[in-house]
Amino acid sequence: MPIVSLGLDLMQISRMERVLESRGQRFLDRIFTPEEQAYCERRSLRRATHYAGRYAVKEAVMKTLGTGWTRGVRWVDIEVRRAPGQAPEVHLHGACGEIADRRGIDRVHITITHDADMAAAVAVGERD
Repeated sequence: MPIVSLGLDLMQISRMERVLESRGQRFLDRIFTPEEQAYCERRSLRRATHYAGRYAVKEAVMKTLGTGWTRGVRWVDIEVRRAPGQAPEVHLHGACGEIADRRGIDRVHITITHDADMAAAVAVGERD
């Protein structure tokens, strides 16, 4: 299973807190799926931490796809899901799924970490 590509991103948690305060629900709806929002909102004391981690994943995945915010990529087409007791997983929808297929990426592995005021994510695109 060869590695096709790699992406890494950092996000300041305090910056996410400011964005959540200033842009509110409109920002959330543009960037995060309803399921991602529900997950983060259930962690009300550390919601900005979880939003920042998911934002970093989305940026890292865009780097893995080699697209940035172009080629029809929408933030909500990169979705982070986490089942209870399981590691987070990324699911690609729309243009992101199509781009992954064209690049020969069959799955994207992710990891998220938080420390002090930073959230970080790594995404690895893998071919079967």
